[in-house]
Amino acid sequence: MNKLNILSNGVIKENPVLILLLGTCPALAVTTMAVNGIGMGLATMMVLICSNVVIALLKNIIPDKVRIPGYIVVIAGFVTIVGFLLKAYAPSLDKSLGIFIPLIVVNCIILGRAEMFASRNSVVDAALDGVGMGIGFTLALFLMGSIRELLGSGSWMGIVMTAEVIEPMTIFMLAPGGFFVFGCLVALINKLSNGRAIKKKEMGCAGCPSAGGCGQIKEGGCH
Repeated sequence: MNKLNILSNGVIKENPVLILLLGTCPALAVTTMAVNGIGMGLATMMVLICSNVVIALLKNIIPDKVRIPGYIVVIAGFVTIVGFLLKAYAPSLDKSLGIFIPLIVVNCIILGRAEMFASRNSVVDAALDGVGMGIGFTLALFLMGSIRELLGSGSWMGIVMTAEVIEPMTIFMLAPGGFFVFGCLVALINKLSNGRAIKKKEMGCAGCPSAGGCGQIKEGGCH
C-alpha cells in the first residue's frame, strides 16, 4: 500500500464514522454545532497521530501479553496533554466537549488503529494512517454538526443563516436528531456506493486481532 492510499483510506474508503461505524458515541453527542465537531475531530486526530507514532516505535518492546494495556497507557498520556491544552487555550470548547475529551482514551477508532495498523507498520505509515483517519473523523463530525446546527438552530458556525427563513427544529439538537442525521448520511453513502461501502464482517476468533494474546484459540478452533 503506497503512502497516498494510506492517507486517503481513512478519509474515503474507510471513514471511521460513516463507513466503519466507529466512534459513534462522540459523533452523536458533540455534533450539535459544527465548531464542536471540528474541535472534537482535531483533538482526536492529535491523539491518534501521536499514539500511532509512539506505538509504532515501541511495537517490538511492548510484550505481546500486555500490549493492549500498554496501548491504553500511551493513548491516555496524549489525551491528558490534549485536555490540558484545551483547558489552557480553548476553555469554551473544552466546556462544550466536556467529558468526551477524557473519553477519547476508550475511543475504539484510536485503539483499533493502534492494534490493527500502528503495531504492524512503520512509523511513517502509522503517522499517515493517523492523519487520514483523523481527517475522516473530523470531516464526518463537521458534516453532522453543520446539518444539525442549520436545521436545529438556524445557524452555522455561530452565524445566523436560516433561522429567519425556516423555523428551527429543536429535535435536531437532541439525541433523536443526531441518530436521524447519522442514519441518513450512512444510508446515502451506502446508496451512492451501491451497497459496497458498508460490508458485513464475519466475527470470530480467527478474525480477531487480539486472538493471539487472549488465550482463546486452541488447537482445533475456539473454546
